Amino acid sequence: MARLAIEQIPVLSDNYVYLVHEPDSGATAVVDPAEAAPVLDRAEALGWTITHILNTHHHPDHVGGNLEVQARTGCTIVGPRADAGRIPGIQVQVGQGDTVRLGEAVAQVFDVPGHTRGHIAYHFAESEALFCGDTLFSLGCGRMFEGTPPQFWDSLTKLRALPDGTRVFCAHEYTQANLRFALSLDPENEALKARGREIESLRAAGLPTVPSLLGEEKLANPFLRADDADLMARLGLAGAAPEAVFAEVRGRKDRF
Repeated sequence: MARLAIEQIPVLSDNYVYLVHEPDSGATAVVDPAEAAPVLDRAEALGWTITHILNTHHHPDHVGGNLEVQARTGCTIVGPRADAGRIPGIQVQVGQGDTVRLGEAVAQVFDVPGHTRGHIAYHFAESEALFCGDTLFSLGCGRMFEGTPPQFWDSLTKLRALPDGTRVFCAHEYTQANLRFALSLDPENEALKARGREIESLRAAGLPTVPSLLGEEKLANPFLRADDADLMARLGLAGAAPEAVFAEVRGRKDRF
């Protein structure tokens, strides 16, 4: 099977939408179309025919283009079973343990609630690509609007268990702000400092910091390290339950 071709489209103020193209079949998915026009224009320029929409969650900056893209292309809309009532045009409902086929490529679906109650992620293992919406960001995670700390921590550990070489295609360019917060918690973390230098260089050149590598996130992202003894101690929470540490980190970020 050929490796997926992935086109990153910046939209709105800081969102990323992705076109995911399987070259053997020509099947093409849009991940979280915030708006339709940039997606349709880019697909046309590339000569790709949109066959699917893959939604991670219901927020308008992820589903706002669903119905127009569907009307223009006749594509199939796939989204979370746990939140189907809030996904415009949904036709295929999926959740934990399901798979989604895009031509010859197959994605494993994970239920990852926390940001919203029905959030899902798609992992294309053979292409080392994770589309995680707003659950996991580079050096961060989404705000906890509808879930609980135990739910969100469980969701993050599911994603953390994936291979280090996994590319994390998250939905927002929040990395510089996340970096400042992470350094406030963990200023002596060498992996974080190295990632920080890379981030500053990329942004100075006007380049995206996304995708990141999951292996780097495991070392530098404080939201993936709520069970790390050094970080626990630095927060004054040595021996605490990881979900309690996660809740403290999330709360501090909300107030940062």
